[in-house]
Amino acid sequence: MIMKNLKNKYLVISIFVSILTIASCTKLKDDPYTTIISTKFNPTSDDLSALVGAGYSQWRFILLDWNGLWRAQEITGDQLVIPKRPWGWFDDGVYQRLHKHTWTTDDEIVRNTWSRTYAGITNCNRIIYQIESNLIPVTEGKEATLAELKVLRASYYAVLCDFFGNVPIVTQFDLPQGFLPEQNSRLEVYNFIVKEIIDNIPLLSSENNLATYGKFNKWAAYTLLAKMYLNAGVYTGTPKWTECIDACNAVINSGAGYILETNQKSVFITENQNSKEIIFALPMDEDYTDNWNAFDLHMQTLQQENQATYNLLNTPWGGMCAIPQFINTFDQTDARYQNNWIKGQQYTSTGTKLYVAQGDFTGKPLIFVNELPGLEKGESVHGLRLNKFEIAMGATNRLSNDYPIYRYAGVLMMKAECLLRDGQPDAAATIVTQVRQRDFNSNPAKAVVTGTQLQQGSSYLYGLQDQVNNQFTTEGGADIQYGRFLDELGWEFDQEGHRRTDMIRFGAFTKKSWLSHTATNNVNKILFPIPRTEIEKNNNLVQNPGY
Repeated sequence: MIMKNLKNKYLVISIFVSILTIASCTKLKDDPYTTIISTKFNPTSDDLSALVGAGYSQWRFILLDWNGLWRAQEITGDQLVIPKRPWGWFDDGVYQRLHKHTWTTDDEIVRNTWSRTYAGITNCNRIIYQIESNLIPVTEGKEATLAELKVLRASYYAVLCDFFGNVPIVTQFDLPQGFLPEQNSRLEVYNFIVKEIIDNIPLLSSENNLATYGKFNKWAAYTLLAKMYLNAGVYTGTPKWTECIDACNAVINSGAGYILETNQKSVFITENQNSKEIIFALPMDEDYTDNWNAFDLHMQTLQQENQATYNLLNTPWGGMCAIPQFINTFDQTDARYQNNWIKGQQYTSTGTKLYVAQGDFTGKPLIFVNELPGLEKGESVHGLRLNKFEIAMGATNRLSNDYPIYRYAGVLMMKAECLLRDGQPDAAATIVTQVRQRDFNSNPAKAVVTGTQLQQGSSYLYGLQDQVNNQFTTEGGADIQYGRFLDELGWEFDQEGHRRTDMIRFGAFTKKSWLSHTATNNVNKILFPIPRTEIEKNNNLVQNPGY
């Protein structure tokens, strides 16, 4: 397949450049702010594509590598959990802290998100410096290449803005030894990101084709801009609903060929690189993306016995699962419920029943049930398992599905949410219905949503449901403004690394309890702390409130 070959080529280039950069860099004191490339490396214009690819490679490490952004977004929310299992998954209590919102300045997930994201920024700054100083002689497309790199850098800053809020803005690469950046406010970071996107959009490619796949073209940039506007009320205190709608309309009216796939699952299959719903993706391939935890959600969620279900080359670890309260919000005729969760009796690839091999249910049929005693105890059968990303037969510990960062359904739903919040619920409902229609083919009437419904609360039955500690409360979700829309976001985007940000925007992240998580009612928890190690080495940094 032509597209598959391009995908592999992109990955080979990225890996080559990553190795080259590591091998030929002299690190200064304040890594990851500065990394100087060796003067022995004299790139030519032929190296341009590879070097730009190096700017993108860090996105995967930020999002998917062990204890990274994906876990921070999902395991802190009300949809997914990593309970303690008889065979492990306590890991110094980090997953317990994420669920309970008691993370610390020393937690790996905090340190990793900071260091990995700044490494991406440094990569961009290095390449921009090399091009602007003519270390990379670019004769054609120089302005477009620089614009692409600046928008890519803005996407990294968007992670920091959402996660930490108040962070240093560093745009130079040729910095003096011992450089310690000044801290910027969250408002300044937001304004910087928006300006970088707006200033550079006109210079980006309008094409949606093989050459722009996995890169920031004009429409991916507009989607990033829409995301910033969508969360502007959280980031700055001033909502930007109209501006978000305009950015979404730019993509919707682009004529670039983005559509809703007939089947949502098509966006997440192993060979998903031809999906017309994907706007910006991380190209993945098990043969080329070779670090151990490159993309291993299947390993984190499947039981050990499920190795025989998919003929996996490695034994899964049996950890992550859905929170039962979230699963209970689904209409069971919804294709997203049917296709995206592994449930019921498990079998080998040849159809033989699987039986539990360890824990309290040893010897009994391996039947995944929508039950979980609590954060501190989960047996083999407890919790539905993740299946949004297709698990290929014979897969290694790394999946080969490209990871969609932005997709067309997200653009439509951003526009719908802004219309709802801007007093146009019926217009919002038309869009939400459009997105739902592919999920209720057997009963099309269920796809229809009204503006009145979208203005109602959530169907999520919030409250403690901890059987282990005998803690039960009833909170419900009726008091969440536009809670039905939050439900819609949950059904459409579960397992995609969105949930924490969405819950914060709807005011539920700190105010609601679920499973073994007690509401903190602490607004400081909408930001993570700056890592203690960063505070100690840079006295210009001030810790976020409450840490």
